Amino acid sequence: MELSESDKKELLRTARTSIEHAMKGVLISSREESTGPLGELRGVFVTLRLQSELRGCIGYVEPRLPLQEAVREVALKAAFEDPRFPPLSDEELKDVEIEISVLSPLRKISSPDEIEIGKHGLVVDAGYTRGLLLPQVAGEYGWGKEEFLSHTARKAGLPADAWKLRGVELFVFTSDVFSETEIAPTSH
Repeated sequence: MELSESDKKELLRTARTSIEHAMKGVLISSREESTGPLGELRGVFVTLRLQSELRGCIGYVEPRLPLQEAVREVALKAAFEDPRFPPLSDEELKDVEIEISVLSPLRKISSPDEIEIGKHGLVVDAGYTRGLLLPQVAGEYGWGKEEFLSHTARKAGLPADAWKLRGVELFVFTSDVFSETEIAPTSH
């Protein structure tokens, strides 16, 4: 699936509008029919940054909702339900930058050698818990493959070397990442 510039603008608008309306106590119907790529079932994450610092990030790994509806839901969760942060305030909203990562399907790998830093996101799955890091994270921190694997395992609540254990599965994915600084939304 290829997202056009107008699709990306619409998803960014959807994310921001959903947060703005929720702050005003206005519920938006999430059952409008999206068409084309925006109606496809896709995994997606919404990341909020305030002065380049992480302020919230929530998403769906699995493609459980049409893309536009999933963006609406995870934008609200990133703003108000990320357990690492207090709910986003009205004051912060005007300065927050929204970034969206639309995920490809997960692909199981048999060796860490298959991981391409900067291209692949990573899932470490122990069956009862799993951790995920988006493709851009390893590049932002300058991690190599082992560091990327260790941090992803820790994100799952596992020991750093859990990715080496039998029964732990590794998956990679790519993502189409775009933000409000790269793509001017239709209304902001």
